[in-house]
Amino acid sequence: MITSLHIKNFKSLRDVSLELGSLNFFIGTNASGKSNVFDALRVLQGVGYDFTIGEVLDGKPKSATSEVWEAVRGGSAKATFAAAPNEPISFEVKLEGPDGTTEYGLSFDASTQRLVQEWLTVGEKEIFDSRPLVQEETTPVFHAQYYRENKDQPSTHPFAANRPILGQVAHGNGGKCLPEHVGAAQAVSLALANMQRIDPSPSILRSYSQAQQISRMGDRGENFAALVRTICKDPKLKDAYLSWLRHLRPDEIEDVGILTGAVGEPLFSLTETSGTVFPAPVLSDGTLRFAAIVAAFLQPDLPGLLKIEEIENGIHANRMRLLVELLRSCAKAGKTQVIATTHSPIVLAWLKETEYTHTFFCKRDEETGESKILPITKIPNFTEVVSKQPISELFSEGWMEAAL
Repeated sequence: MITSLHIKNFKSLRDVSLELGSLNFFIGTNASGKSNVFDALRVLQGVGYDFTIGEVLDGKPKSATSEVWEAVRGGSAKATFAAAPNEPISFEVKLEGPDGTTEYGLSFDASTQRLVQEWLTVGEKEIFDSRPLVQEETTPVFHAQYYRENKDQPSTHPFAANRPILGQVAHGNGGKCLPEHVGAAQAVSLALANMQRIDPSPSILRSYSQAQQISRMGDRGENFAALVRTICKDPKLKDAYLSWLRHLRPDEIEDVGILTGAVGEPLFSLTETSGTVFPAPVLSDGTLRFAAIVAAFLQPDLPGLLKIEEIENGIHANRMRLLVELLRSCAKAGKTQVIATTHSPIVLAWLKETEYTHTFFCKRDEETGESKILPITKIPNFTEVVSKQPISELFSEGWMEAAL
């Protein structure tokens, strides 16, 4: 789980530090910086996939060994904070895992697509660190101190300058890295890569799946019906899935199932208590979106981190509590970390006070373009004011924005 994330000079995030929990909400007006946090996580995901800096920012076409990687919004041209175009973009992340705390840092120049600094510490063991060294910026080589055997006397190793060192160590760097370091770097890479952004598109959810059965659907809901088919083959998973769907439409839903096309391709369907079967094309946007979000949390191949933007889209106001309960229960199970954005004061109304610590308010300075992001508990006088007025009203009336 990512417990700490420090972002510098990336888009509107001039200098942002976040202490994350298992369930996290980001709130604020449009263009306040919420989506830029998601883009920052996407950069780290690309690092985990061992892409070059250019590929992470500007995209990568489909190949024999990888799927299409879409460019980060704006690409390399818009990646750097506008008021500091000559400063590098930096990320520092802490992860908690079986080996304790892992600390990983990376900075790069988006215009030259070249490393500036990078380091990795797993538990008490330093793996590599470029910070003590001065780099030659005109060569394709980037040097870092590698702690192979003697912690007090690291050796200097050459790496490719256009690709994060993490992936190079994970692949052994030509046999120069110790097996335990290769394994440690692979574990960190997997933790960064194992993220999924869920933004289900009703038009996609209404379509037949191309696959017959899968363990993880696409970010936009691709192969949704194939995932539901997988879920329905496990009686416990199907019961859990049906339970959530019935909460959405009490006394209406009897069963969930799959219809098949001419060549057996699956299509999502719901059966009501009357016995009428409703295929995906006739279901409402809200029903389909909720069904896809629930399915995402029941995926056999559940990611380490799930990102969901504007969770209230298409969901009726009187079902917001159900949505919050879904996210809360899945995060509490410890199988996946959840990060969600919302514009809905109703969502905030259903949060527990203990969840305020990991509910972040985003505000963008109109003059500098810089986004300020902090837990709502750090907003001046928040604790006192929220004891007198509901948090939903504070948000909808603009009190939070005015208080900063």
